[in-house]
Amino acid sequence: MNPTLSSLLIGLGWAATGGLLVWLASYPLQRRSVSWTMASIVIIATVASIAALVGSVHEMLLSSSVAPMAISTSLIAGLVAAAAAAAATRRFTKDSRTLSQAIADLAAGRPPGTARLSFPQVERLRAELTETAARLAESRDRERALETARRDLVAWVSHDLRTPLAGLRAMSEALEDGVVAAPETYYKQIRVEVDRLSTMVEDLFELSRIQSGTLAGQVEQISLDDLISDCVAALEPLAAAQRVRLVGRAEGIATVTGNGPELNRALTNLVANAIRHTRVDGTVDVRVRADCEMAEVAVRDECGGIPHPELPRVFEVGFRGEAARTPHLANPAGAGLGLAITRGIIEAHDGTVRVENVAGGCSFVIQLPVVA
Repeated sequence: MNPTLSSLLIGLGWAATGGLLVWLASYPLQRRSVSWTMASIVIIATVASIAALVGSVHEMLLSSSVAPMAISTSLIAGLVAAAAAAAATRRFTKDSRTLSQAIADLAAGRPPGTARLSFPQVERLRAELTETAARLAESRDRERALETARRDLVAWVSHDLRTPLAGLRAMSEALEDGVVAAPETYYKQIRVEVDRLSTMVEDLFELSRIQSGTLAGQVEQISLDDLISDCVAALEPLAAAQRVRLVGRAEGIATVTGNGPELNRALTNLVANAIRHTRVDGTVDVRVRADCEMAEVAVRDECGGIPHPELPRVFEVGFRGEAARTPHLANPAGAGLGLAITRGIIEAHDGTVRVENVAGGCSFVIQLPVVA
């Protein structure tokens, strides 16, 4: 007999009733594990099929002689489905253990393992965990480097502050006791030391602003030619006092967008650093050139070069090389913050700064995007 809508509805009703009863009875077991959930699904499907057959026989929609064979077929199909569910459960359980181990590795700071997984979704999740582990490892390395730099900075600054403070104390005591033959000399030296301390405090404040991401100010279009001219003019007396020839030249017009005082400070740090380490009667050459996309400022000195192992550390906070760059005694090195401040300012303007050894010295190169 051909199935009718009423017969289909009757079969659906019996199947739904049988499946619902089994689902309610097995619900506590489903919450135990994935294996019990898969088993309950197979049982629900089998019981629903048998209930539909029983309902059809009861309503005389199906011959009673056919029912035993149909029920047996449903049971066999249920057993086959149970075997397939068991196999899938084993694969899923294995992937679950592997994923749990990957999470444990991630918590311990280790990269997750590479055991093969059965399900693509779980494999993608492990790939995401692997990427997360790599990012966390990089973050930990950065944190360690920052913490090391912070400790070194505190040590260096403490040392650099202690020396002028001790000198100020000694000179003030001498002036107080009246044992100084020429007080004006001490007054001048006190002013020099106070200026040095003020510069160090300003550098620390500037570095704090850079590291906190609060470097800001009025943004405008700036001519690098004019900026270099002002920088060279301001540092000419320092160069003359140390018998260093300071040369500035421009190859084309270069206009950038940024904060003028901050960029001036970055360039001043580079040029003053070059003057400080250039040999007597040497030359510091400042050159500006630009194309349609980038402007470049190159500061070349005659310091004798930087040892190759120290090149990657030149812009680190507090780093001061000793081997090849001998500063003038009249202009001693600072706390090792100038180049770190320069890099922070340039990167805040979407630019880059690098250093490389050249014949007789080294060259610091700044690149900034030009105004379209």
